[in-house]
Amino acid sequence: MTNAVAQKKCYTAEEHFAYEEYSEFRHEFYEGELFRMDATTIRHNEIIENVKDVLRPLFRPRGCRVVSESIRLEAVRNEYYPYPDIMVTCHGFDRESDSTIRNPSLVVEVLSKSTEDNHRDFKWQHYKNISSLQHYLVVSQYKCLVELYSRTEKPEVWLYQSFNQMTDTVHFQHLDFSLPVAKVYDNITFPTPEELAAENPPPAPQK
Repeated sequence: MTNAVAQKKCYTAEEHFAYEEYSEFRHEFYEGELFRMDATTIRHNEIIENVKDVLRPLFRPRGCRVVSESIRLEAVRNEYYPYPDIMVTCHGFDRESDSTIRNPSLVVEVLSKSTEDNHRDFKWQHYKNISSLQHYLVVSQYKCLVELYSRTEKPEVWLYQSFNQMTDTVHFQHLDFSLPVAKVYDNITFPTPEELAAENPPPAPQK
């Protein structure tokens, strides 16, 4: 989950949905607890917009939706509802839904230092069990690194690929499109070690 402190009250999924309608902050829901989402960087937001700029012209003509950040995913019904950075869905239910996606074909997450382990481990363990999911894309905001997980013919086996050159192109075989890495990082300046340390200060010493 996120690094934010969870609300202590135990909620149902329906109570979570109602709470999110008037809450100032977004919260991920997991097994009855709400976890406030961490703040993000402008770089994080710009990478999301870059990827969406590629996806929308490709998928909207197909009758699909490209949604981001404020739309929740039903990763496990009544148990786990995160907010992925980007989702693509072509399913009939999702085309009519106002706030929740159940059947994504593609999920994209942009990493931060506080969420990297969460995206690679906890979230991935749940995402890969979504039957509709064909590809999971993980993007670093600190260096040129894009990682793709693709479903294979064996449900329990996923193909992993990594791309770390601006000249690379990521091919999404199941969805029949390609994404140039240069498009992902268009107009992005990676932080210096000093800037990165300022964005991610070490934890305060324990008394």
